Amino acid sequence: MRRKRMINNAVKNGLLALYAIFALFPLFWMVLISFKSDAQMFNTTFIFDPTLENYEAVLLRTDYFKYFFDSVIVSVIAVLVSVLAGVPAAYALARYNFKKKEDLAFTILSFRFAPEILVVLPLFMIYQKIGLYDTYFGLIWVYQLITMPLLIWVIRGYFEDISVEIEHAAMVDGYTWWQVFLKRLLPLIKPGLVSASLLAFIFAWNNFTFPLMLSGTKVETITVASLKYIASDTVHYGQMAVAATVSALPAVIFALCIQKHLVRGLSFGAVKG
Repeated sequence: MRRKRMINNAVKNGLLALYAIFALFPLFWMVLISFKSDAQMFNTTFIFDPTLENYEAVLLRTDYFKYFFDSVIVSVIAVLVSVLAGVPAAYALARYNFKKKEDLAFTILSFRFAPEILVVLPLFMIYQKIGLYDTYFGLIWVYQLITMPLLIWVIRGYFEDISVEIEHAAMVDGYTWWQVFLKRLLPLIKPGLVSASLLAFIFAWNNFTFPLMLSGTKVETITVASLKYIASDTVHYGQMAVAATVSALPAVIFALCIQKHLVRGLSFGAVKG
């Protein structure tokens, strides 16, 4: 019996290892080709002469860090705005009963499902007229279509899982509503808030359509700037790999730093007794 269990564990670990290799191989390949020159790109596979020319070309000879910080500013502030506005909205949808509540909740969710090309052309014309084209504020505003619906629906589920008696007991102890919200409810939804914020940040960071159409030269995110490495006669795959590798670092570092809360937040509520 013990031997059979050991064999089962070995098979499971082997399958998990194969899946990990399958999932991580694109990242490994992206980092690998970032050290290849254009001449070696199609002539070699794993054995080649590594070079830092691509990193020098991208990081030192272009305005890559300007594009990088533009993405940081837009994505981080967009998530912060979504948290400040979305958490109270999620609480209201979870706790209060009012007419057309579910219709309103579904309408908010539908903003996330709608194709971006459906709204980007009207927004382009509106932004041109009201002066929001190629501004930080304009991109942060439109990014709410990406970040806020996701955050509201995730956090709403957490509020619904918290018993309302906790709030009543805290108010009996003399807490005001804001004290109950900040000192009792927010710590309870912290795992969900962290995981939802990370996912919202990743979606905002990787967005391509909105910054492509609604920004120009003053504000240029890293996803749009990556097109600069596609020349008229060739594609600089090594430089594109460098840009993609560096742009992936914020999300990876953020996920590693909050790994404990992220795992708990994504798995919370998956099994109910």
